[in-house]
Amino acid sequence: MSDITALISKLSGLGLSNAATPVEHAPVDSVEQWAEALSTVSGLPAEYTLTKTLIFKPKQPKSEAMAPVVVIAKHDSPTNAKAIGAELKLKELRFANDDVLTDVFQTAKGSVSPFALANVPQESIGNVRVVVDKALLADSTGNIAFHPLTSSHTVFISAATLQSFVQSVEGLTHVTEMDFTADAGAVAKAEKKPSSGAAATADDDDVAAAVSRGGIDVSKEVDFPKWYQQVLTRSDMLEYYDVSGCYIVRPLAYFVWQQIQEFFDAGIRSLGVKNCYFPMFVSSKVLDREKEHIEGFAPEVAWVTRAGSTELAEPIAIRPTSETVMYPYFAKWVRSHRDLPLKVNQWCSVVRWEFKNPQPFLRTREFLWQEGHCAYMTEKEAMTEVYDVLTLYRRVYEELLAVPVIEGVKSQKEKFAGGVATTTVEGFIPATGRGIQGGTSHYLGQNFSKMFNIVVQDPEDSGADRPKLHVHQTSWGLSTRTIGVMVMIHGDDKGLVMPPRVAETQVIIVPCGLTVKHSDEDRRVVSDACLNVEARLRAVGVRAESDLRELYTPGQKFNHWEVRGVPIRLEIGPNDLAKDSVMTVRRDNSAKASVAMAGLETSIQLLLSTMQSDMLIKARKTLDERVKIVLEWKEFVPVLNSKCVALIPWCERDECEDQIKTRSSRDSLGDEPEDDKAPSMGAKSLCLPFKQPTNPPIVDGETKCIQCGENAKRYALFGRSY
Repeated sequence: MSDITALISKLSGLGLSNAATPVEHAPVDSVEQWAEALSTVSGLPAEYTLTKTLIFKPKQPKSEAMAPVVVIAKHDSPTNAKAIGAELKLKELRFANDDVLTDVFQTAKGSVSPFALANVPQESIGNVRVVVDKALLADSTGNIAFHPLTSSHTVFISAATLQSFVQSVEGLTHVTEMDFTADAGAVAKAEKKPSSGAAATADDDDVAAAVSRGGIDVSKEVDFPKWYQQVLTRSDMLEYYDVSGCYIVRPLAYFVWQQIQEFFDAGIRSLGVKNCYFPMFVSSKVLDREKEHIEGFAPEVAWVTRAGSTELAEPIAIRPTSETVMYPYFAKWVRSHRDLPLKVNQWCSVVRWEFKNPQPFLRTREFLWQEGHCAYMTEKEAMTEVYDVLTLYRRVYEELLAVPVIEGVKSQKEKFAGGVATTTVEGFIPATGRGIQGGTSHYLGQNFSKMFNIVVQDPEDSGADRPKLHVHQTSWGLSTRTIGVMVMIHGDDKGLVMPPRVAETQVIIVPCGLTVKHSDEDRRVVSDACLNVEARLRAVGVRAESDLRELYTPGQKFNHWEVRGVPIRLEIGPNDLAKDSVMTVRRDNSAKASVAMAGLETSIQLLLSTMQSDMLIKARKTLDERVKIVLEWKEFVPVLNSKCVALIPWCERDECEDQIKTRSSRDSLGDEPEDDKAPSMGAKSLCLPFKQPTNPPIVDGETKCIQCGENAKRYALFGRSY
């Protein structure tokens, strides 16, 4: 049930006696905000009860169907997860992730209510457990507040109507009433211990009550996946969509992508590359022409098989990448060596129907990217471009996102399908100890030109029957994965930490120090000063805003902008104006400093530049500390387990790479089965770095591969990865 009108109609049939139209107000993320929003609405009942609806997921064997637990309680009832689990005989209740909310309940954080039960598919509703707070059922106000499918509306119903609604959900059989007040004291709170990437057990009511707060209520080090989801959604970077694996990129994140576009587009134009656009649809005939290339994408290709009610005569694929889309036309456009080089790029989205665990920005079914495709007369020209583009990718990460990367070449096993060589920039996520591919630039050789007959006559041969030469090609791509990497590396327990160069708002100006003792004129003077500073900064190109909202305290504003990662906060109050100064607060390190109004523009520009540089220096220091040279196998897995990546002498054989992955996974897990939906515990080659260690150096014929004992050729970077 996704329509509010339909819900109200259903509730009316169950005894809803209040006004048929829900109350509309500002969207809210917490009970506190909800109470504040309702306080501004007229015509409400004199008394009403606020609520919370929590969705948990128990620890279960993979063979069992998921049994989510929906808890419906008064907002201040101590909903202890251990007590609930004990009552239901379920183990380790954890807050359900966003995929469960979206896929099972068709709702999202902040909008969860009992009414989401009506959205659960019939094949799943029998597995759902519902726990209702006895205190809620005993409510005497007759006006229990719930969100009717969206956090921007409230509906008031009686306890009897709530019971009738729950009973009306077809197929729902597991409903339990609990006295949370009595159960709260019966369960001792377990000591909280950090875990390595696993979700933290929801064993504390403070955590449960905080599930819908506007701030971040989980530590990055304790539960990284949940932290990442909260940072993205609560900062307004991203919203979950009703198609699993697809996400809405909100303006805050899209601005980052636009900055990357502008920077990279200028770079490739200086190389002579021109932008174009090709259709997203690919015929199966064209897709099948390059078997080796498409084999790597085959499981992820999405197909259009019907238009309306009519079956298509031939299924049409949605591009997973565009080599097979573009190259038939390269063959048409390239007729002579004078048509070379051909250099094009397109900014577009691609679809790869990932069936593995989707992660926002990292592994999604549709994502934004750029893909460049070029054709050259010679291998030397093509390889020059491969490295030029890779340099641009490195600069995107380091100069815009303040993220250090390692440049290198992929192993033969990890290179682009159908290509000759793949160069890469590899990132590293310290919180999880995993590497992540940042961007790749491929030398395709003549593989595709032979397949698609992209040829020119040999310009060096003047004979009548000049031989035809296949061109040398490149392709290269960078995606919105860049945004996810930036968030993972710089974010902290307060939320985003935005590098100034890509921050939509670089400076937020907040009026402070005003109390009930100050007059309206005092407030006007401070507000005018904020607007004046904003105008001065905007005039010199600084992206500044003033937060003059009257219904929020300075502390609430600080939290709001900290979650969104705004680089610099300026605080302006009567005392500051008396000193002709402002107070600056850096988001990355919370450093405060008083800065004179005179020359403020220059001071802020310098501070932004310093912060950008400091963020890269800090991240590079962490990366350098986490890249370990490993010379014996016995040290390999312990290094991975310490959240590091390993540089090892390696023989570069495919079979050895397979053995490293299998052996490192086995050594890590022992007899415990690996979760096929989680990132692999086995290590794989990330790249063969261009910058090779020299202490100790690889000695030809003497240095051995640490896994198989064959002669090592180079140091290779191995690690667990996304």
